[in-house]
Amino acid sequence: MPMTPAPFRPRLRAAGTVDAPFEPMLAVGELPEGAMRRVSRGELDLLVTTTVVEVGIDVPNATVMVIEHAERFGLSQLHQLRGRVGRGAAASACVLMYSPPEGGRLGETARERLKAMVETHDGFEIARRDLEIRGPGEFLGARQSGAPLLRFADLATDTHLLDWAREAAHAMLEHHPREAEQHLARWLGSKAEYLKA
Repeated sequence: MPMTPAPFRPRLRAAGTVDAPFEPMLAVGELPEGAMRRVSRGELDLLVTTTVVEVGIDVPNATVMVIEHAERFGLSQLHQLRGRVGRGAAASACVLMYSPPEGGRLGETARERLKAMVETHDGFEIARRDLEIRGPGEFLGARQSGAPLLRFADLATDTHLLDWAREAAHAMLEHHPREAEQHLARWLGSKAEYLKA
């Protein structure tokens, strides 16, 4: 059950202005009923949440997204979160805050993810870099990321070889089904059952 903090109404002081009422909301786990409607209508000035806002939220007047510990998120998730702001006519910003570990330096993977977020907003480029950073993992198995298991091909640069291999596989299945079965059994073992899904 999510914690519901006691309501509070701090006052902000903008440069050169008097204090003004400020309405925040804290949501942990799931958004309270009607929260996004209140943000859309301008009744809430600040929404502090967990990553529950990653998808399905469309509030055109949302202009600032602050992501704490951005080094802990995957690249696709960071891109999804950034996409929650900047949907309207007003200028927007996504602030990525990170905290290096005790050693004082971010790991190479975290640096590459944050660098990609700074350099591009293109979803296709984000996906390409995410594949490059994480690796493809297993196509038939449980590993969703990691070093490529292909022995000779690189998914990013050898697509022409993969197209050729796909055509050869179809021809082999059509003209030499018994040999194709033996080949699958040799290379995939019990994982060949995944192909029947």
